[in-house]
Amino acid sequence: MIMRKQFLLFTLLITIIILSACKKSTEVLDAVTVSEYYPLQVGKYITYNLDSTVFTNFGTVKEIHNYQVKHVVDGEMTDNLGRPAYRIIRYIRKTALNPWTPDNTFMAVKTEFTMEFIENNMRFIKLKGPVKDGYTWKGNSYIDVFGLGLGYLDDWDYTYDSVDVSATVGAFTLDSTLKVTQRDEIIGDVSSPPQYYSEHNVSIEKYARNIGLVYKEFLHTEYQPSTTGGPVGKYSDGSYGITLTMIDHN
Repeated sequence: MIMRKQFLLFTLLITIIILSACKKSTEVLDAVTVSEYYPLQVGKYITYNLDSTVFTNFGTVKEIHNYQVKHVVDGEMTDNLGRPAYRIIRYIRKTALNPWTPDNTFMAVKTEFTMEFIENNMRFIKLKGPVKDGYTWKGNSYIDVFGLGLGYLDDWDYTYDSVDVSATVGAFTLDSTLKVTQRDEIIGDVSSPPQYYSEHNVSIEKYARNIGLVYKEFLHTEYQPSTTGGPVGKYSDGSYGITLTMIDHN
């Protein structure tokens, strides 16, 4: 009787171990890596429609200008920490009838668990593992935001939303995408037309598996009402916005 109980206990223990191992194996197989949503190889490109929001006439007039931009992975390099990196060149043109003109150079660094993007000497942690809904990280933590006069970038919590879901971006229906909500903040009154002080910060990016960044929405505005009691205030210097929507890729 005792031996039978010991045998049953041993069998139960083995079963628990096997089930646990199977669960861990499944979790490993199901794990999504940042590389799947930000593939990097020399020659890869993505072309976007760019809508650029600017404020002219001393910040009193809002204008939206349209362009096309192309991000091309131009070559491999090493970053200032000695890590393998990729150089990305941005080209810009007004319409498809115009020639491409080099506009800026970026750097992308892929580590085991992160994808970093260096733009204008600012290092953003664009993606970070584990890639799952609700996971949050400090994407701007490497940036001296106050030293650069970019305090509105302080303490942003990047959060995964809608991981591995289908989505339509422009003319493309994409099988597997994820959304990173970086900021969605409203301070004050953002009614239109504005009457009181307000600050509006929105930053959202969408990535598609085996493609990369397919959509980006960014807006930073700071509105100052008139100091003389007049009806017209102005948007502060540095207020701007961009929207990128993929129109082509290889």
